[in-house]
Amino acid sequence: MSEHDNLPERSSGSSPVDLSKGHVEGTGGLPARFENPGLPAHVHRHGDDDDAAARRSERQVAGLFVLSMLATVGFAVAYFAIDKNSTVTLPLVGVTNALHVALGVTLGLSLLGIGLGAVHWAKTLMSDEEIVEERHVLRSDDGARQGAIDVLTEGGESAQIRRRPLIVYTLGGALGLFAVPLGLQLVGSLGPLPKNDLSTTLWSTRIGQRDGKGGRKRKLMRDPEGTAIRLTDVTLGSVFHVLPEGINETEHPLNEKVKASVILVRLEESKIRSQRQRDWGIDGVVAYSKICTHVGCPVGLYEQQTHHLLCPCHQSTFDMTDDCKVIFGPAKRPLPQLKISVDTEGYLVADQGFAEPVGPSFWERG
Repeated sequence: MSEHDNLPERSSGSSPVDLSKGHVEGTGGLPARFENPGLPAHVHRHGDDDDAAARRSERQVAGLFVLSMLATVGFAVAYFAIDKNSTVTLPLVGVTNALHVALGVTLGLSLLGIGLGAVHWAKTLMSDEEIVEERHVLRSDDGARQGAIDVLTEGGESAQIRRRPLIVYTLGGALGLFAVPLGLQLVGSLGPLPKNDLSTTLWSTRIGQRDGKGGRKRKLMRDPEGTAIRLTDVTLGSVFHVLPEGINETEHPLNEKVKASVILVRLEESKIRSQRQRDWGIDGVVAYSKICTHVGCPVGLYEQQTHHLLCPCHQSTFDMTDDCKVIFGPAKRPLPQLKISVDTEGYLVADQGFAEPVGPSFWERG
């Protein structure tokens, strides 16, 4: 008995192969051509033969697109009309945010109207005849390529776009309005406009000021100790990290600290090359914003011999002897200087805010 006597019957290639019975040996041949299964007979729909049925389908599709448009408008109305803290009780869900429910329902109906309208259009009005195209080489000849264009053109005609302008208009309206909820959420969720908040700091205001008048100048306070600085405290080689007086009593102290951080240094007056720098300082003591004008990192290094300030993030370097102009790195503007003076008690105070916005560029600054 040979070793192949226990093998199952060889496959002829004409029936399914049962892989649970072990090895299978094929006959070594395949049919020259598979039998064409053909296509099922085309079943005509009501709209194919009855123009009244086609118009009815057209109105149904248009109605779904109109539903989408109404839901989109409802989304926009709910976004502004419903208070964000309002609640509603739903079965199986319980108490939930009313605005979220309204936005979810209207946005879902808007998308559902477009989807159902497109499906109903395809099922009742577009051509549903199946065709078979034989395989060919990747690059067709010019006649075949023109034929493809003709097929696409014929497909557009079979979709009855030209014959059904009502569908075209309502679909365009539904798709166009559907972008409204997306843009509305994007724009409306950005919060209030900053107005001039990016251009001003706490140094621009005074202690006890009312309606922009009165009050006294803000003292320069050590950070984080919160103690006032006398002119005599700032000796050659000293570097102070400074914040404005009263910053912790503001509504948003962290935001104010980001903009109002200052570095205070005393230089030899003979080394100061900028006349404005001398005028805005006092006895060689100068104050500059600590926020780098590249991307807003805090300037972290001071070289006492060269009087250079260095930002550790991208190595922008500023020359404190020449109005903190950029001498190296990607920063494009000098650090803004804070104009300071001394009050009657000998403490350093800010005469006014920065003459230009601190920190990196934003779209209004260029």
